[in-house]
Amino acid sequence: MQWTHEHQSLYDTTKKFVEEQINPHLDAWEREGLWPAREVLRGMGQLGLLGIAKPESVGGLGLDYSYQLAFAEALGHCKTGGLPMAIGVQTDMATPALARYGSDYLKENFLKPAVAGEMVAAIGVSEPGAGSDVAGIKTVAVREGDEYVINGSKMWITNGTQADWVCLLANTGSTEGGGRHGNKSLIVVPLDAKGVDRKTKLDKLGQRSSDTAIIFFDNVRVPVRNLIGQEGKGFIYQMEQFQHERLFLSASILVAMEKCIEETATYTRQRQAFGGVILDNQVVQFRLAQLQTEIEALRALIYRACEKMLAGEDVTLLASMAKLKAGQLGREVPDSCLQYWGGQGFMWENYVAQMYRDLRLHAIGGGADEVMLGIISKRLGFGGKKRV
Repeated sequence: MQWTHEHQSLYDTTKKFVEEQINPHLDAWEREGLWPAREVLRGMGQLGLLGIAKPESVGGLGLDYSYQLAFAEALGHCKTGGLPMAIGVQTDMATPALARYGSDYLKENFLKPAVAGEMVAAIGVSEPGAGSDVAGIKTVAVREGDEYVINGSKMWITNGTQADWVCLLANTGSTEGGGRHGNKSLIVVPLDAKGVDRKTKLDKLGQRSSDTAIIFFDNVRVPVRNLIGQEGKGFIYQMEQFQHERLFLSASILVAMEKCIEETATYTRQRQAFGGVILDNQVVQFRLAQLQTEIEALRALIYRACEKMLAGEDVTLLASMAKLKAGQLGREVPDSCLQYWGGQGFMWENYVAQMYRDLRLHAIGGGADEVMLGIISKRLGFGGKKRV
């Protein structure tokens, strides 16, 4: 992937917004367990940052996905991991299928406002009994005339307490014929609809500034015209959305991990122990050098996946590899760095401790490490037959 002056300009604009409009408030948002989604997204929308790779016809910039990855990297300058995740839901998790398959009506009434930052979006896939096993969801949308009647629940929904609408994956048919993969559809569900309950805000280990909710649907009625694309194609559409999500998530933590290393190097250069500074120990130097090398290798993998995506190739294998590696490094880098801080690393306000909490989610959300390994194994022909 070629990094141009335009990529750098977009990166710098995003970084400036993060440093001026987000970081000064993050301590308060972390304490409150909530970020002002509409206020932040409106500001980003005014800068064109929420529709970088979306068509100009819906208010986007119409740029290719490499610019979206530049944006994702720049979000890594946030002092917490919660905001890049929450913003990524708006740009790369809840809206790709809508942009590609949505009707003119859906684009006008839901995608355009999301790109402008006037509506907050959420993605509704995971359930209490179906996280990584997407095909195992139980939420149903039964057609009655010109409406779908939705019943079920969705778990761990980022932006769930504030979102205006959710891109919902639901069962719209029986498993006969199409099986568990051919009976699902994506539906845009306004969250002010009668029968929606999203009062339960979850108390998380990390990413606390990003609100996360359980959403219950009790005979919620939405027009059939809120269907994205074709009925029964929802599983396929969601798998496509996952490729955007996984590349975005992988890119969004690169800078945060590098900052962990930088802060650790600065601290260990000053910290005295046993007659010298900690950084003078070769074991510390080598470990930090190794971690930085791993991060740079991940960046190269993400960029290679992007190149193939732009060439129209299937990037499921590379995106899964990137997501796997990002999840592993999201644990390894903060953990290794925290060790060199000693007791100071165990303090809540420490940046490395913050990332220790926040980046742990990246090995779970968007497909757990084990799911990524399963996809990679199958793509490489190592087996992986489905058990009955």
